[in-house]
Amino acid sequence: MLQGRRIYLTNAVLLYLLNVCLASQCGYQSCNPVKEGMINVHLVPHTHDDVGWLKTVDQYFYGDKNDIQEAGVQYILDSVIPELEKDPNKRFIYVEIGFFSRWWKEQSDTVKQRVRKLVDEGRLEFILGGWSMDDEASTHYNAIIDEHTLGFEFLRDNFGECGRPRVAWQIDPFGHSREHASLFARMGFDGLFFGRLDYQDKEERMKTKTMEMIWQGSPKNLGSQSDLFTGVLYNGYGPPGGFCFDVKCHEDPIMDDPNLHDFNVQQKVSSFINATLTWAESYATEHVLMTMGGDFNYENANMWYKNLDKLMYYINREHAQGGNINLLYSTPSCYLNQVNKANLTWPSKQDDFFPYASSPHTFWSGYFTSRPALKHYVRQSNNFLQACKHLNAFASLFGPTNSNGIRVLKEAMGVAQHHDAVSGTEKQAVADDYALRLYKGVNACQSVLENAYKTLLQTDKNVNFPEQSFCDLLNISRCNVTEGNEQFTVNVYNPLAREVSHWIQLPTNAKSCVVTDPFGKQIVSQIVPITNETKRIPERNGSVAENSIIFMATVPPLSSSIYFVETNKGHDQDTKPLSFKPNEDITINNTVLSATFDGTTGSLKVLKNLQSGATAQVDHRMQYYISHYGNTTRPKFQGSGAYVFRPNQSEPMDFQHLFQIQTKFLQGQLVQEVRQQFSPWVSTVTRLYNGAPYLETEWTVGPIPTKDGIGKEVISKYCSDLQTEATFYTDANGREILQRRRDYRSTWAFNNTESVAGNYFPVNSRIYLQDVKKGVQLTVLTDRSQGGSSIQDGCLELMVHRRLTTDDFFGAGEALNEKGSDNQGLVVRGKHYLLLDTIERSAQVHRDLALKLYMKPVLSFTNSQMKHSDWSKYFRTQWSALASVVPQNVHILTFEVSDQQDSKNDTHKHFLLRLEHIYEKEESKVLSNPAKVSLMNIFKGYEVVSAKELTLGANLDLNELHRLPWQYKSTYDEDSDKSNLNSDAKIMRKSQSFPNFNEYLLDNLTIILNPMEIKTFQIALTNSG
Repeated sequence: MLQGRRIYLTNAVLLYLLNVCLASQCGYQSCNPVKEGMINVHLVPHTHDDVGWLKTVDQYFYGDKNDIQEAGVQYILDSVIPELEKDPNKRFIYVEIGFFSRWWKEQSDTVKQRVRKLVDEGRLEFILGGWSMDDEASTHYNAIIDEHTLGFEFLRDNFGECGRPRVAWQIDPFGHSREHASLFARMGFDGLFFGRLDYQDKEERMKTKTMEMIWQGSPKNLGSQSDLFTGVLYNGYGPPGGFCFDVKCHEDPIMDDPNLHDFNVQQKVSSFINATLTWAESYATEHVLMTMGGDFNYENANMWYKNLDKLMYYINREHAQGGNINLLYSTPSCYLNQVNKANLTWPSKQDDFFPYASSPHTFWSGYFTSRPALKHYVRQSNNFLQACKHLNAFASLFGPTNSNGIRVLKEAMGVAQHHDAVSGTEKQAVADDYALRLYKGVNACQSVLENAYKTLLQTDKNVNFPEQSFCDLLNISRCNVTEGNEQFTVNVYNPLAREVSHWIQLPTNAKSCVVTDPFGKQIVSQIVPITNETKRIPERNGSVAENSIIFMATVPPLSSSIYFVETNKGHDQDTKPLSFKPNEDITINNTVLSATFDGTTGSLKVLKNLQSGATAQVDHRMQYYISHYGNTTRPKFQGSGAYVFRPNQSEPMDFQHLFQIQTKFLQGQLVQEVRQQFSPWVSTVTRLYNGAPYLETEWTVGPIPTKDGIGKEVISKYCSDLQTEATFYTDANGREILQRRRDYRSTWAFNNTESVAGNYFPVNSRIYLQDVKKGVQLTVLTDRSQGGSSIQDGCLELMVHRRLTTDDFFGAGEALNEKGSDNQGLVVRGKHYLLLDTIERSAQVHRDLALKLYMKPVLSFTNSQMKHSDWSKYFRTQWSALASVVPQNVHILTFEVSDQQDSKNDTHKHFLLRLEHIYEKEESKVLSNPAKVSLMNIFKGYEVVSAKELTLGANLDLNELHRLPWQYKSTYDEDSDKSNLNSDAKIMRKSQSFPNFNEYLLDNLTIILNPMEIKTFQIALTNSG
């Protein structure tokens, strides 16, 4: 009950208060002094440690398999710490918390205290602070936030405020997304530095001294809250040539005894000065950030520091003779602070940095699709992790829970976001290791889920709750419970804060069934034969299912619902072939969509929205590009590989010249299907469900044949009669939408030397076309990250699978050749949702569907022989956590147990809660408006005791965040939400960036969410009975 209880806002967590006395020793105050009027070279000792690439994350940590790559992270940290202790001026930065946390666990209390002292004094500084340095093209914003939160949590718990990173450091990812800038700004970072930039863009920026800018991460929606100072590093993330002093390098040390042979001080000093002057020409201030390190550097830190000390000594001693270059040990945050003090007016950027090209024929757009099965597994695992965290949190209010399984999956997901993991750019053995970690994490979380169900669904403690089984291979129609039992239950958990009507599809041998809902009512179901292509998938491992049971489960928000299935009961519910005359067009429809297929070819022909009247001629076909077979002799011979996409021709190949396309039409009470086989290794099933506003295209591709020695890259292509004027739209990490124009870049005069690859962009959740004159929009939603484009007006294409025969020579050392469980080639299956509607109505449909597609209900099964009447005596058939309806434009992004307490005597349960407005401005007349949500009334049976707002990464009270202010020129006018209107200077002020929690707090802890806003809270709940 609310009445009579006091609602209060808590202060910063106790850990921050305990460290306040140390805070003044770290941060910007700890920086080494610079010299005014000189070129200050900020030497930044660092190591870049991939959490898997050529070796697995474990092998990299221990230094195993050094015949593959010489790298051992534990030795780096062992070596750096004593070197830092020798000299208070020395600095070192560390990034990958997935590695550091492993090393930390093995250290004695004495070593930990020594390291804490270095951190407190700013000599060892954590940069970025995520569990890994994540990819920016293939990651989803939910997982991005989670993996950074995991790293931040470790740093907060072990180092307090001095462990909080102030700068983002994305030095190795292959292109950069605008959404990352927005998320980093909301996490409280003052700046971002990265290493890879399109070669044409970089040339222009170096000439114009615009290598540093203000990146407007969400100019239309979040405004200055999303602005982030962004700097491009001059030389990737390496030192100038001749100045790598690592054991892995083969460059001369500084030999400074004139009595010995090979004395080279003068040569080294002169060379370094020349490098400094060259680098400085590309930047606007008197400060130069010089990265002194590289991949897995500093296993022998003494080699680096000894030579850097000498270099610093010999150059700085020239000050007395008029030398104007000053070297100092520094960090990216110290450099950033000095650049900020320069008080310049900076250029700005509103788009992103995709696709990245390193030379005229080397566009790194292949990895947008590489390893599609792994990409989907990462997306599925995120889905499962959120459900696991939800149910564990709700169960924790009724008693103790074991969250160890959640930790296992969190860490596996944190590693999987790495830029050589979900990106698909690692060796095959490493990809297998990533998948194994996810498998173990999901299995561990399944135990957490089962325990939560026992707590939440059991009403009679004398009767054991039935053991739950999880069928991880439902997408290829394999599930032991549903295939081996004539009677079973399906537990459907909906992780969304909105009611979901979800189509359940379960493998069976039965020809009839009866399905009963949580209220004991029999619902409609349909039996559909499994396709022959499905039966041939090797990973089914002898599954004998011939059919699928289909029914719709309607599940309330944040709830668990039990459905009861009895097979071989009731009337036969076979799906029948659709009868039609030869060569006559065939139309299937429901109450929302009508789809007409060509009677001769079987291809989709016309799509019509029956509610809005939007109509378009739409053709769908599967095609493939022949991969360029490259070599390393010249850049113009660049080939396709795990990173690079380079087709041998601009037009994709049809399958008709190889195979007669076969088409079957099936109809039933719930779903109509069009089955097409394009070749022995490519097929689709197009489904139209009752009441669905979309066509579902399930594609199955593989094994891609390579016996001819030719790589092939398969696309799903949708062509329409829409007039699109070389323009299309893609999402950024599942959130905001960016406009794309063919053969165009907004910040330089783009010369496209690869007409296909140069127009490919990451598609994390959706891609669409708009015909502005007709007011019609064609949208395709994806179930994983893929590369996509509109190579010709009216057409969309998405690359779904690729298998290659040569490497692209960017380090992996092997071709992208996934062989699958039978060594014949991997078969991959996925889904696209095809939508057609008016432009005005489309956002409301695709925003809702994209959310449901990435956060699908989680299914578990029991072979219980109980009917509904028996089950309901001992267990709940439905349980829901929500007390009131959450607005349609709001998503509960995070709900999980938090280990943070408000005080030593605080006995309440604390939780991390994130609420998200899922619409952009002007997308919907209604749903783009601000939303109100009451934290007090959000959960059923639970009372809110306290709440405070945190930064997005949950590592700082939002009221305590003070970001550096910047002044910049922008071509975007926030007041009118239009670009190219205002070139006057704009100022980002910290007072405008993040409102104080109390400023927008309404009665009953009601908050306001603006379009695209995510708010993060720590709340304390108690069970109100």
